[in-house]
Amino acid sequence: MKKSMIDILACPVDKHYPLELFELDVLAQDNQIDEAIINEGLLFCNECLRYYPIIDEIPMMLPDELRERQTDINFLQKWKSKIPDKVIRHGNPWHM
Repeated sequence: MKKSMIDILACPVDKHYPLELFELDVLAQDNQIDEAIINEGLLFCNECLRYYPIIDEIPMMLPDELRERQTDINFLQKWKSKIPDKVIRHGNPWHM
């Protein structure tokens, strides 16, 4: 995901804007546009406390009923040391 996409993304549940971005694994700078490419990261809605993982440059912004609990928990465990406590302890739809 190009970092500038944060400017156009809103929470699909409550439409809150802007989302908070946590960069967990940045691939490289795209020198043509001087922009970071985020390989893995996390988008967070401060309104409804939902988080959306970024995996392989793709923001996974699915509704709760289409999300896989174990996939999200594995993501949180993998990046636990870099993800803020508010997501780890209180993030929706599930947390650790």
